Amino acid sequence: MPADDTAAPAPVRARARAAADPLAARLVGRARRLADPIRGALPGPWAAALAGAPGAGAPGAGTRPLPGLALRTRTTGSRKAAPAPGGRSVRTRPPGKPRPPRGGGVRGLYERARRAWDRPLTAYYVILGASMLITVLGLVMVYSASIIKALELSLPATYFFRKQFLAAVIGAALLLLASRMPVRLHRALAYPLLVVTVFLMVLVQVPGIGHAVNGNQNWLYLGGPFQLQPSEFGKLALILWGADLLARKQDKRLLTQWKHLLVPLVPGAFLLLGLIMLGGDMGTAIILTAILFGLLWLTGAPTRLFAGVLGVAAVIGVALVRGSANRMARVECLGATDPGPGDACWQAVHGIYALASGGWFGSGLGASVEKWGQLPEPHTDFIFAITGEELGLAGTLSVLALFAALGYAGIRVAGRTEDPFVRYAAGGVTTWITAQAVVNIGAVLGLLPIAGVPLPLFSYGGSALLPTMFAVGLLIAFARDEPAAKAALAGREPRFGGRTGVSWMSMRRRVKKRPSGER
Repeated sequence: MPADDTAAPAPVRARARAAADPLAARLVGRARRLADPIRGALPGPWAAALAGAPGAGAPGAGTRPLPGLALRTRTTGSRKAAPAPGGRSVRTRPPGKPRPPRGGGVRGLYERARRAWDRPLTAYYVILGASMLITVLGLVMVYSASIIKALELSLPATYFFRKQFLAAVIGAALLLLASRMPVRLHRALAYPLLVVTVFLMVLVQVPGIGHAVNGNQNWLYLGGPFQLQPSEFGKLALILWGADLLARKQDKRLLTQWKHLLVPLVPGAFLLLGLIMLGGDMGTAIILTAILFGLLWLTGAPTRLFAGVLGVAAVIGVALVRGSANRMARVECLGATDPGPGDACWQAVHGIYALASGGWFGSGLGASVEKWGQLPEPHTDFIFAITGEELGLAGTLSVLALFAALGYAGIRVAGRTEDPFVRYAAGGVTTWITAQAVVNIGAVLGLLPIAGVPLPLFSYGGSALLPTMFAVGLLIAFARDEPAAKAALAGREPRFGGRTGVSWMSMRRRVKKRPSGER
């Protein structure tokens, strides 16, 4: 009878058995670990029967320890592992050491978000993205909210939109210019900008040159349909001049003395406030005061000094409000739900009506009812109310989230820098945008008196949009100026026509192309 061709020699069978035994042992161990929770959930007889099944018992009860496998038991003692074949040691976790956190779940999502926020370029992208989204959404809402107003004035339906779009284009150029300027050039612009702004604000008060709008004389005609409000540029001038002044004094260690902390910063701010109040624009004066307090807060002013300046400003503010019947009427409209006698609270109440009729997702773009002559200033001071009516709660919360992201990124830039000028300027810009957004939205919601200030980057008005976009460019320049951000941007940008090791379209490293047969 011929020999069996399939029979393998003894050495071959021994090597095969030696290779198969560890694999079988590992499979048995995995089966045991899977059976443990099942055995704990079964009744007593079934659990005993499962415990007596082959491969389910504990070591020493008819089974031998598995080579190279740490046996998992229900005892609280230490875990030991037999040496693996070939003398390799198996790494085990010491008793009592917690298991490392896994990547899934809420905790893993939080850790990933925290690591992403800590990246060098996060503030740069957040400032750029949030400001651009606010501006684009503002253009859409200006077009929707101003159509009826333009037709009412016998103007083309796109009249206000075209002016706002032109201002946005010029503002984008200013933003790009400011974001590429070095810090020393920003400091060099401080004093010239302050002098020019003060000169223009003085011209506003000259009869025959200044122009009054809605009772406030704070405008200059530039010819044709264009006019300028110099007080809007006063905010930017105060920030740059105040930041440069405080940075110079900090370098000389003079900010510990009250007179150097207050002079000439506070008198210069009061000069701007006086010129603004001569025109009757208390809303802009409130924002300028907030910027002044923000700069003093960043310098670490003592609490007594800060409270003293705040008390003086509060007394002056109360006197100015009580001295004007129009301002007192606005204060009395806080929380009003009815226009009242003589429709004194008409604008405030119809702003609430617009928000209330929007619901969750709004009536749709262009479908607002309040802009048909019911709500005054629908494209400027109360554009947030029209946004709530047409885009609903989802749209208003999106706008709030964008402003919150922009403000938080500005705080991060101010907190991470070592340059005092950058810290004061970034904090001043963040205070300006955040305070003005709070005053405008608070007035629309009926929580604050109507101050007549536009929503930054969102409301109609080129005089407000241009300095605000330049200020956003400052924040972008400061975010790019961080050492880690500089290194990250230098690694992405090709120089002298060459190509870097990291593509500008992707963060993946370039690798050599594998042959088609390689796996």
